[in-house]
Amino acid sequence: MGKKVQGGITFPKGFQANGLHAGIKSNRKPDLALIVSEVDAEAAGLFTINRIKAAPVRLSQRRMRSGQSRAILVNSGNANACTGDAGMQDALQLTEKVSQFLTCNARKILCASTGVIGRPLPVNNILEAIPKLVEGVSPYRHLECATAIMTTDTYPKEAQGEFQCNGETVRIGGIAKGVGMIHPQMATMLVFLTTDANISRDALRSALQTVVDRNFHALSVDGETSTNDSVMILANGCAENPKIQKGTPSYADFLETLDRVCQKLRELLVHDGEGATKIIRISVQGARSRTDAKKVAASIAKSILVKTAFFGEDVNWGRIMVAIGNAGATVREEKIDISFGDVALVHQGVGMGESQEEKALEVMKGKEIHLFVSLGMGPMTAEYWTTDMSYEYVRINAGYKGRT
Repeated sequence: MGKKVQGGITFPKGFQANGLHAGIKSNRKPDLALIVSEVDAEAAGLFTINRIKAAPVRLSQRRMRSGQSRAILVNSGNANACTGDAGMQDALQLTEKVSQFLTCNARKILCASTGVIGRPLPVNNILEAIPKLVEGVSPYRHLECATAIMTTDTYPKEAQGEFQCNGETVRIGGIAKGVGMIHPQMATMLVFLTTDANISRDALRSALQTVVDRNFHALSVDGETSTNDSVMILANGCAENPKIQKGTPSYADFLETLDRVCQKLRELLVHDGEGATKIIRISVQGARSRTDAKKVAASIAKSILVKTAFFGEDVNWGRIMVAIGNAGATVREEKIDISFGDVALVHQGVGMGESQEEKALEVMKGKEIHLFVSLGMGPMTAEYWTTDMSYEYVRINAGYKGRT
């Protein structure tokens, strides 16, 4: 038997995790996860901008404002969204149960859910599973935890990193799920991060906002937003480094390491996009403003016509021009250049001919494609990641409810 290894969500000191089947999913796959800090931890989070928010999202937002946290309870297979007052009572009851076993105040237990919307949680099943879930937490059960938060994901997603802070090793770990309905401002995506850094709450929140903007707000799979999106981080201080404050060299090191961890999670998410056969990186340059650059990149990333063209390996650059024009940004047709990889397709708004399209076809046969768009309007840039859209995507989402 191989040596057990700490990694992912339990890579930092003082964190344990577990995951098991609690009877939420009918296929008996793991569906209940727990992340526990051995001591109280600073917490920060970012949540869906959808105006319809699931009960666990509203509860975790409220609890993060009230103080430190000890644990995050996560279930998959049921979103606990659009479930009325009963959904909130279920979230309260489940986190209360966890707090009893951890001997802490229930306000220190955060929660998240993902899965089918509108169904009541099988609360009794989950309550019965919580004792075993808590008793089984371990630094070595990070993979079980990462697996238990999955829905249509095909593999668990973990990442980790570390840096030196005044002679102390500071570690950061993370897990993620979400292969469909991912879109800027997050959707059906859960990301949980842990760190043993001793860091101020203000610095922690600022760092999380920065890395989410850089990584997860620049990712689109199908352009939809959901009710349950959550990115949360716990910082327990077990590294015993001097406290990290904003604007210091140690904050820059923390931010860089957190960014690397989130970059890895982002890559794992986009490579596991529902039914995806290709990954498309969209780089927009020459925009008048950063906002314009982001609008154009997002419009291309969300375009169903663009995504299906990539799936069909159809060099239809006209669809990209349409998406640019629909972005609501300041653009001029005669200034636009488009390239697939190093193959130029459009120059000053005009196609460069069939010979270039033949070369671009070879680029489109690849699994990863870099699309360049130059607007010729200014100095600003933006980047998005997206996937193609295949027959398999339709099959997965046509039968999603019946498979949970």
